[in-house]
Amino acid sequence: MSTIRPVVAALLIAGPVAAQETTNNPFPDPIPASEGMIVVGLEEFATLPDIDGAAARPMVLVDEPSSERLFVNDMWGLLYGISYSGDVTQYLDVREPRWGVAVQTPPEVVRIMEVGLQSFAFHPHFNEPGTTGYGKLYTWIDTDDNAPEPDFVPGGGDDTHDIVLFEWTARDPTAAAYDGGPPRELFRVEQPFDNHNGGRMGFNPLSAPGDADFGLLYIGLADGGAAGDLLDLAQNLGSVFGKMLRVHPLGSNSANGRYGIPADNPYARDGVQRTLGEIYASGLRNPQGFDWDAATGDLLVADIGQSTVEKLSTVPAGGDLGWNTWEGSYRVVTNIRVDPSGARGEPWITYPVAEYDQNDPLLQPGSAATGVVAYRDSAIPQLTDHVLWGDLPSGEVFHVPADGLQGGGQAAIRRVLFRDGGGTKTLLELVQAKMADQGREPTTRADLHFGRGPAGRVFILNKWDGVVREIVR
Repeated sequence: MSTIRPVVAALLIAGPVAAQETTNNPFPDPIPASEGMIVVGLEEFATLPDIDGAAARPMVLVDEPSSERLFVNDMWGLLYGISYSGDVTQYLDVREPRWGVAVQTPPEVVRIMEVGLQSFAFHPHFNEPGTTGYGKLYTWIDTDDNAPEPDFVPGGGDDTHDIVLFEWTARDPTAAAYDGGPPRELFRVEQPFDNHNGGRMGFNPLSAPGDADFGLLYIGLADGGAAGDLLDLAQNLGSVFGKMLRVHPLGSNSANGRYGIPADNPYARDGVQRTLGEIYASGLRNPQGFDWDAATGDLLVADIGQSTVEKLSTVPAGGDLGWNTWEGSYRVVTNIRVDPSGARGEPWITYPVAEYDQNDPLLQPGSAATGVVAYRDSAIPQLTDHVLWGDLPSGEVFHVPADGLQGGGQAAIRRVLFRDGGGTKTLLELVQAKMADQGREPTTRADLHFGRGPAGRVFILNKWDGVVREIVR
């Protein structure tokens, strides 16, 4: 794949914006309110502690099968272990002075901001003695401490904070709490704005020792913030912003010598100085959730849109998901308009497998795609062979067929609702009811995220009532 042609061609094709038809609604048909709806149960599984009176802000929940625990982050700066039966134990507080990590957290009144302990991942050999990954845990953290020299800079903006990839090493991975020393810094990214920071990160759970992908860490990094990718970073193959990165955390052939660049990464050996070997895919805006499909091996990502399109996409090696030239299947004209003519007009772009209108009647202002779970298990038969994703603020959960994903648009998007007594509710409605029971002022947004457990268990997180919920049949 050429590293220059797509960007240049996009600029040439775009032409004068005055000559283009523009809209902020390329989807004439709304998502059906009841047609194709799946109804499942949703049970309270565990409750995370408040922090100074504020509810936990979880983003990521993963299974660590070797220690038979789930782990979930709180963006305030904590990591919890949860037994398979729902018992919660604090595992790590990255804010403790002995670690020397200054976690950036917003004040309570604006806690929906995207800063804090963004994501985490356990090395697949976390509990395998004698391996180089033994005891290794990785965190992706926004920090107020931007005095150290960053490894990557955006070339503009306000230097609001840094986001840092840390490696922690537990002495005993089975211990109830982290028992290792201070973290090792792998790399640091200077953030130009206070939004669109890091995204999800994780190891491919489908890979096994000996596979080329085993032990490689995938890291979502947003476009740096502001509106419309102000610094034009997502299409810049010399920048880490707006990318899916893929690194070897235990390697050493990077520029700073603290991590590795896999030899089979798309741009690792292309001989073009203006590209970064760490890049796996480009053209992302704000990747807040991804998952691998066990049946196809595809990496799927939910990428938050600007003002029109929310999308679910596959992420092939070297793929360009289009931002900020394309928003979903449609060419970007302005920050709030796309051109519905000539949809999917550039063959080198990886277009969405499903997408929806931010202004759909089911949603609320500020809609944002989140997820993803490619469900190939049988524990919840209604969901078997479906991909779950959703809308972050409204708490709407959607399903699309996992087999034969193609086309785009929203024809296959249908709702998942949760049984409540004799009726059904959205996640937001359940969270609002719980907050009322807790004596809190009910929220107007859900801040929805998903997590995977063992044996087909699926969990739903939110940032308002501290409750981790499990989807049941």
